[in-house]
Amino acid sequence: MGAQPAVSPADATPTDATPGAVRHTKIAIIGTGFSGLGMAIRLKQQGDNDFLLFEKEAGVGGTWRVNNYPGCGCDVQSHLYSFSFEPNAEWTRMFARQPEIKSYLEGCWEKYRLQHNTLLQTEVAGMRWDDQAELWRIHDRAGNQYTAQFVVSGMGALSTPSIPHLNGLGTFTGKVFHSQQWDHDYDLTGKRIAVVGTGASAIQFVPRIQKQVAQLDLYQRTAPWIMPKPDRAISDKERARFKRFPLAQKVWRGLIYGMLESRVIGFALVPRIMKLAQWVGKAFIHKQIKDPVLRAKVTPNYTMGCKRVLISNDYFPALTQPNVDVITDGIEEIRANSIVTADGKERPIDAIIFGTGFTPSDPMPRGVIFGREGVDLLDTWPEGPQAYKGTLTAGFPNLFFLMGPNTGLGHNSMVYMIESQIQYVLGALNVLQQGNLQSLEVKRDVQDRFNAKIQGQLGKTVWNAGGCMSWYLHPVSGRNCTVWPGFTWRFRLLTRNFDPAAYHFNRAQPAHPAQGYLPSVAQRSEVAA
Repeated sequence: MGAQPAVSPADATPTDATPGAVRHTKIAIIGTGFSGLGMAIRLKQQGDNDFLLFEKEAGVGGTWRVNNYPGCGCDVQSHLYSFSFEPNAEWTRMFARQPEIKSYLEGCWEKYRLQHNTLLQTEVAGMRWDDQAELWRIHDRAGNQYTAQFVVSGMGALSTPSIPHLNGLGTFTGKVFHSQQWDHDYDLTGKRIAVVGTGASAIQFVPRIQKQVAQLDLYQRTAPWIMPKPDRAISDKERARFKRFPLAQKVWRGLIYGMLESRVIGFALVPRIMKLAQWVGKAFIHKQIKDPVLRAKVTPNYTMGCKRVLISNDYFPALTQPNVDVITDGIEEIRANSIVTADGKERPIDAIIFGTGFTPSDPMPRGVIFGREGVDLLDTWPEGPQAYKGTLTAGFPNLFFLMGPNTGLGHNSMVYMIESQIQYVLGALNVLQQGNLQSLEVKRDVQDRFNAKIQGQLGKTVWNAGGCMSWYLHPVSGRNCTVWPGFTWRFRLLTRNFDPAAYHFNRAQPAHPAQGYLPSVAQRSEVAA
């Protein structure tokens, strides 16, 4: 990647400011995954250094730092799952594993010298829009205070672990952890392990721990569709060729993009095509599992694509091993050292590992973000998150979401969507700067029309009509607030240029917050679009 010499996390901006002082920044960016780093790099590339990156962990990388369970990796090809403006000719596998992706993001952070814009171990505990001063007031877990004209949330939808409510879980005396909070100090050797969940994380770590544990009980609620993973090592010659001929790597990236993008035809446009894909999926099961009872357990009963389609070459073989039981009876009760299923059978265990994914329909807890007139963000989303172009929501001025509502994908690289949103945010910031404007807020009727159209497009897609309940759908309303309903290049076109007509603008003249006072009346004026 040609990164600059590494800078220690200790060199990042410290948080210990003068007690009681309020630190001001033009743009507060929350999170240092692909979203936060991408936003920061693009700002720096256009000469804007007045921003702070807030990161609750001790280093950067976002989900690719905190998710480090055995076997963790990406299910999108490496050359596409990376920034278009920062290609990496040194990927060692077609599908990169977690340490390599984390290293890539750390390299970007170092190369673009973001250390002194970064507050590590600084968790945003809450933020509130100040109607009078026309800015965001932010505080972290340590009690430090900040203000920002703009906030860009790069927290993402897959950041809050989903732990099911199981009767008696609190009485269990063994070890319990979620895949995102993997306890590497806990020795699994010779232990009886219960794995709850069969999602994207579980199919990666189950084959790794199966060889180590004495017994693995896998509790499956719904079988996932799993396809072969076309993974392989990238040879030294291939890496040298990409490094010598950057255009070749760009073409290769484009070919991968086109191949993945074509899958939306089956997911969204002609769902009956997925029946053909199911034939491939069933053939894969038959090839890897000979036991008809186990085969029946792991064969899904819904249309492929309704839930996230997973890829793995070693998951099914792991399930056939003598120390693995796939249990499809629901969990009735957890006791001090065992799990009891609905059929009354009790199984002794030493540890429970949750592979139950995340909560994209509830991406943040109540009491964290307050908009105009002190309204909690969650109170404006009774049927699940929604935003205009997945980026801004009415009542919350100058707050941009990256990987926001309905920007998720079931077929292609999220980095492509993130870069599209970053372009849109930069367009908004440029309009505000050129017009000497203080804030913008999407018009509610514009947001409502946009989301009504999105929901209409989602209605007949496999994500909505595939016959399953998935994390794409809000658990109460059933509304799909997660997935973009079509081609990603259409989203790119929608976000290529900022559209001022969709917004209210305010021109204000507040004093600089660092001066310690605010005007008694913010001199606002509605600016015609």
